[in-house]
Order: sequence, then C-alpha cells, then structure tokens
Amino acid sequence: MIKSKTSGHRLRWTITFLIALSYSFTNSSFGQQLMLNDLEYFETPGLNVLVFSNQYNGMFFDEKTAGIEIIHHGVRTSTGGAIRLQNTPEQWDLIPIMVERKVDKASNTISVEMTYKEFSFNSKVSVTPKDNGLEINIFLDKPLPKELEGKAGFNLEFLPSAYFEKTYLMDGNPGNFPRYPASNTRIEPISKKITQFAEHTTFDDRGRGEFIVTDPIASGKTIVLAPEDIERMVKIQAVDAELMLFDGRNLGQNGWFIVRSLLPANKTGKVLTWYLEPNATPNWKREPVIGFSQVGYVPQQEKVAVIELDKNDTPLAKASVFQVTAEGKSVEKLVGDVNVWGKYLRYNYAKFDFSSIKKSGIYFIQYGDQKTNTFAIGPNVYDNIWHPTMDVWFPGQMDHVQVNEAYRVWHGAPFLDDCLQAPVNSQHFDGYRQGPTTDTKYKSLEHIPGMAVGGWFDAGDFDIQTGSHNSVISSFVESWEVLKVDRDQTFIDQKTRFVDIHRPDGKPDILQQIEHGTLNLVAQCENIGHPVRGIIVPNLHQYHHLGDAMTETDNLIYNPALKPYETDGKYSGTLDDRWAFTNRSSFLDYQTATTLAAASRALKGYNNELADKSLAIAKRLVEEADEASKNTQNTNNAFAMMSRGGDVFAVLQLFITTKEKKYADRYLEQIWPLLDRMAEGTGRNSGYFNGFGGRSSFNHALIAIPYLDAAYKAKLKGYVLKYKETIDNNVKDNPYGVPVITSGWGGSSHAINWSITNYFVHKAYPEVVSAEYVYKGLNYVLGCHPYSNLSFVSSVGTKSKKVAYGANRGDFTAVAGGIVPGLILLKPDYLENKDDWPFLWGENECIIDGGAWYVFLANAVNELQKEGK
Repeated sequence: MIKSKTSGHRLRWTITFLIALSYSFTNSSFGQQLMLNDLEYFETPGLNVLVFSNQYNGMFFDEKTAGIEIIHHGVRTSTGGAIRLQNTPEQWDLIPIMVERKVDKASNTISVEMTYKEFSFNSKVSVTPKDNGLEINIFLDKPLPKELEGKAGFNLEFLPSAYFEKTYLMDGNPGNFPRYPASNTRIEPISKKITQFAEHTTFDDRGRGEFIVTDPIASGKTIVLAPEDIERMVKIQAVDAELMLFDGRNLGQNGWFIVRSLLPANKTGKVLTWYLEPNATPNWKREPVIGFSQVGYVPQQEKVAVIELDKNDTPLAKASVFQVTAEGKSVEKLVGDVNVWGKYLRYNYAKFDFSSIKKSGIYFIQYGDQKTNTFAIGPNVYDNIWHPTMDVWFPGQMDHVQVNEAYRVWHGAPFLDDCLQAPVNSQHFDGYRQGPTTDTKYKSLEHIPGMAVGGWFDAGDFDIQTGSHNSVISSFVESWEVLKVDRDQTFIDQKTRFVDIHRPDGKPDILQQIEHGTLNLVAQCENIGHPVRGIIVPNLHQYHHLGDAMTETDNLIYNPALKPYETDGKYSGTLDDRWAFTNRSSFLDYQTATTLAAASRALKGYNNELADKSLAIAKRLVEEADEASKNTQNTNNAFAMMSRGGDVFAVLQLFITTKEKKYADRYLEQIWPLLDRMAEGTGRNSGYFNGFGGRSSFNHALIAIPYLDAAYKAKLKGYVLKYKETIDNNVKDNPYGVPVITSGWGGSSHAINWSITNYFVHKAYPEVVSAEYVYKGLNYVLGCHPYSNLSFVSSVGTKSKKVAYGANRGDFTAVAGGIVPGLILLKPDYLENKDDWPFLWGENECIIDGGAWYVFLANAVNELQKEGK
C-alpha cells in the first residue's frame, strides 16, 4: 500500500509533537526537588524513590521487591535497580548481596555496596538528587572480572502492566511497549552462561548445551518512557554508556521491561552515570480509598468504612450512604460524621460508621466526589461466599485426577509416575533440601511406588506440601464437625481419577476432600514409612510450569536404564519424576498424627478402611515420635524445638477419637504449661498467634472444651481473658481493627485465623468476645483493607481480584474462590497488592490451607448471623 503525502506528513507531525510534548513535561511539570526524608528514601509529591530499603531475598532470590524502586503517583512501577549479570535476569539468577547501606543526610545521598561472592566482585551504587531527578553513579574499586565483561551491567526494571498501551522514545525514535513479547533472542553455548542458583536451570535445552539470550528492543543515549502519560513518564539519560531496552518476558512470563547499561572493562572509580527523571505532578495527591466489604453486611453487624487518605489530604467532615432503588434511583439514607483516626504507615485514615443502616437493599458510599461501587445489606449476604472456593478452586487443586468443568478441562490426571527418593545432600529450591541420609529404605533416585494418589497442589505450583495438607484436612474436619458443612456440588470418582465440577454425586464434598487429602498422607506413611516434608519436581524448568499439570512430567515412571527422552511406553529415561524429600522430624510426625486422628472420625461411616488406617497410623506416629524426641531434647534444630510439646494436640485428637483416658491425662498435663508459654511470648510469631502455618495454637485448647469437664472450661477462661487483652492491644495499631501482617507474605490467612480463634472464644465465652471480632477479619479480606477495596477472594463480592498467582497466571486471570495473601510491606511504609500483575506470589499466590480456613470462617459467620436474627 502506498502512503499518501498527507498521511506521511501527519505521521511526522505526530512524532514531532510527541517529542516536543516529552520535553515540555520534562521542563515544566515537575514539583519540587526530591528530598531525603526521615524514613530514608527520596520523595516529592507524586514520587518516591527507594534505594535498597528492601534487599534481595536469599531464599527466593529475585522477588521483584528489591534494589532501587520507584513509587510513581502512588503506584510502584519500577524495581530491581542494581548491578545484574544478565540482560533480563530470571528469578533464580544470581543476585547481589548488600554489604553496606549508607545514608548521608548532609549530602542528600544514599550509597550501597553490593557483592557477588561467587566472583569476588564488589560494586557501589550512589544515588543523589539532581535538578528534577536523580543521578545514579556506579563505582568499582577493582576492574570488572574477566568472566563478567559484557555481562555485568546496571539494570532498572519497569512493570509491564504499567506501560501496556504506552509508547517510548529512544533518542527521539518512537516505539510501542509490546502487549505480548515478540522481540529477538539468540542462542549461545552453555559455556557462556552464568550458572543459576545451586546450578539449577530454568531452561530445558533438551540436552543441546545451549541457552537463550535476549536482544534489546531499542538502544541509544536517552529514553523517555510513556511521554503521553504524565503519571508514568520517566526519562533516563546515560552520560557515558549506551542504554538498552529489553523485554524480560521473552525468558519468563514474569519478566519486566528492563533498561540496562553494561559496565566497562578495565576501569575503576566512577564507571557509569545515569540521570533518572521520573515526572512528578506538582501538588499531586492520591485519591482516597474507601475500604468496605464488597460482599456487604448483615443488618445487625457493625458497618464501618475506613477511608485511606494521602498524607497531604484534608479529611472531609461528612460522608453519605445512598440506597439504589428498584427504579434505579439513588436515595440518600444517611449523612454521617467522618472521624479522623490518624496516621498508619504512609497514609492518614478516617472512619465512617453507617451501622444504623439496617434495611435490606443495595447501597453505595459517597465521600466528596467519590462514590464506591454498590454492595448489599441483607440477612443472607454471607450464605454463598464460600461456594466458589469449595466448588471450583479446591477441585482445581486436586492432584492425580482429571478435573473437568462443563466444557473446560482444568487439567488431566498428573504425576502418575509416583515419585523418586530425593538424592542425599541435595540443595533444592523453594525451601526443599535433602540431608545426608534418606531416613527411608530407598536409595537416592529410587522409585517409590504407591504415591500417585490423592493430595492437592499446594499453591500456584504443583508440589505436595505435607504441612499444608495437615492444615487443610484438620480445618475441613472442623467445618464438618463444628459447622455441619455438607454441600454437594462436585462429582469425584477416585477409581477413574475423574472430577466434574458443578455435578452433584450424592456425597458431601467436604468429606470427599478430606478423603482425597488423607489418601496421600496415608500413602506417605505406608509406602515411605513416615510423613515427608514434601514432593516436588526436580528441575526449575518444570517448577515454573504454566499450563496443564499433566504435562509437567511425561507421566511415565523413571527407568535409569533408558536414555533421556527414550520411552518404552510404560517407563521413561527422562529424569522428570517428582522427588520426595524424606528427612524425618518428630514435629511433622506429631502434626500428621493430629490430622489423621481427626480425619479418622470424619471418615468413619464414609470410608471405613481409610478411617481405620488413619487412626492406626496416628497412634504409631505418636509412639515413634515420642521415642525420637528423647534424643532431641538438647538440640537447637528448628524442627526439633517445635516438636517439643508438639504432641499435645496429637493426643488431644486421639482422645476425642478414642475416648481413651491416657490421652486426656497427657493432654491436661501439658496444655497449661503450653498456654503459659504462649501468654508470656511477645512479637508476631509468639504468644497466642503462634502456630504452624499461621494457625493459632489457642484454637486447639478451645476445641477441647466440649470434650472435657466444666473445671477445664473454667480454668481456660483465665487464658481467654488474657487473649482478649492481647487482641485489644494489637488492633489499636491500625485503623482496621485486625492484626495486619507486614512481611514478605500477605496477611489474609492471619486475619482469617484470628477471626476463627475469636469464633471459638465467642462460642464458649460470649461475654468476653463479641461476634463483631469474628466479622472483622472476614470484612478485611472482603475489601476493608489498605491499598484498594477489592475482595481478596476471587469472584466473591461486587469487585474482587481479577488476577492471581495460580497455574493460569500467564493468562492474567484467576480461579474463582482462590484467596490471595493480600498486602505485602515494601519497607519502610508502602503496602501493596497489585491487581494488574499476577506474578508477585507474596501478594497474589492462593494456597490450599488459606482456602480451607476461609471456608470455615465463612460458615462460622453464617452461623452467627442466623443466631443473631
């Protein structure tokens, strides 16, 4: 097609206009110069720049939450500013370790020394405000090691979703940020590759001895990102090097856009200088966030919206509640006071109480010019909020079966190749490691039969974690026994390994899920001899698998007599079978015994054979753990320390199941000293909030009440009163009235478990803890939390999480009913939960125990609201 002169003129005019526009913004739209604040990061209205306030994580390596980071008009859009050894580093590539961080307020400078111990290579990054931006200087005391020449460079990564549908200018030449990666790559011999963590590899080269290297999209001296968007515009100038723009998604869907300059060879002193200038809108203020439950409220509960405000914003005096009528009209039903709460982390907060609205209907809140989306008030708002979790999310996590939903197959029957014994002295990933012995009858990489049964994928990957299974099964038993949950909407056939969603089969789904998890625990104890840490794929290139779980292995049992990728139809020479990490611990034995003792009760009358096996194994594990614990009393091993006293809950469940007095006596002998230690503890991981997987140990003591005498309940009340004092003090720390966890993993599960503990306290001692303490944690997860007001339960509530870190995260979607971890804290003061980028697991990875806990809490709240009518 021949372009007309007119269209060509328009194109040239558009390019000229964009260039002029970019320099117009650069010269005129900035606020005041960046300053170093008391929290030791740089700020001006609309812009914060963190310099190693957060460090790279040695366990999970690059979590995209470290180095130099930009919070741009309230949104973190950039991370990973550091010396890196690849054009587009993947998660498990080597990371720099921070040696020293210096903050010089006199010179308004932050400097960081970093090291790669693998190469004895140190560097220093110095960041200082200059003009309307920052100058970044890189210093070397010694020349770059020869093996890092052409590899080491300064990288700054930009969030792809923040720049989708936007453009860039490289030395004035325009380009589009691609919605999907399609830039060039090349192949190089493996001899040139810098090894990844523990010599694992994220790339399956099929034995060819090669790897992929990304090529730049564009290169030049000056790049302007998003010149058309004043809230995302960033200019970078390289003073003494070339800038290169890369798309990290060519190597991994979780990659970011990367601006990079290589470090020069044979130079010391200042070897690289960048000028970084993110646009900052003068007098910018973040829009208020009105936190409320996206599901709504039952008439009798408290209804308090929490309003999150920019620290420079002035709270309004009033807010309103409007009802939306059947005719589509909005009728104001309440004008109420907005009460200032104060500062929490970086924002100011106010509260708006609309508890007086009790009439059933559809409502929204208006604060100034802002209107929330609609929500319901009515007696049945909580009735169905757990259905997506039980009906859709949990079936999708089921291992060793095909899962079908209407016209869709979520996955085929995976991992029918059982598993192999993990080799001794192997440093794995995701926290797995095999010690110097196997603690089993199997040799390294020997096939373990009988393991292709039951279990769930732990989270967004496809491993079996025994600790999580224990938490899920125990919680499901509580839902079955305490709350009588008996919904049937799933067809499960263990014989044919087939699951069909939204298809009743005449059996309670929760019993079928208890059976499915218990089958795997029993298989571990029968075929391996004891519960194991977990079962996981051996290779990183399998671990990051996105798609059908059935294709993560060839589903054929490994036979070392065959060559790699050779098969006889039943066996395979490909070493892709999952590994069982089998080092034994008394702690895990006791925990699994606790679970199996409880499961045996629920399964009695449903699967008697499995129930009997579970009880027998529970008794055996306690006996064997007792014997093993005699030899660990003086060790400081973490699991050994946790095992001390770990038997108390196992013997409680054995007592409830068998009614044998010896178990009750042992429980009563140990529970009071344990509660004393809990009550005396301080800090987040102690006291009443201590417990494996976030589960409060105090729950077990409360669960025992119906099975023991009145004297037990009377004595326990003293600890309940201490607990009430503890939670009253804790909830004063933030405006949400819920313990907010500020760590590398979001606190949704903690809030849920806090509310579950409050439920058990309320049921036994309603005069001490009211039902409101049960509602609070649920409302937090459903939208009344910092950063946004989205429900953290996908597909539950008017507006909920649209993306999550699941098997389908590469499609930027979520599985209905998954509960994301929630908010993580980027030190020192920035809470975040992104809904346009699923790959941050600490914010968005749904886990099985969190789902089980949510099912219990939702049903507990349903019970309470029915009692309160």
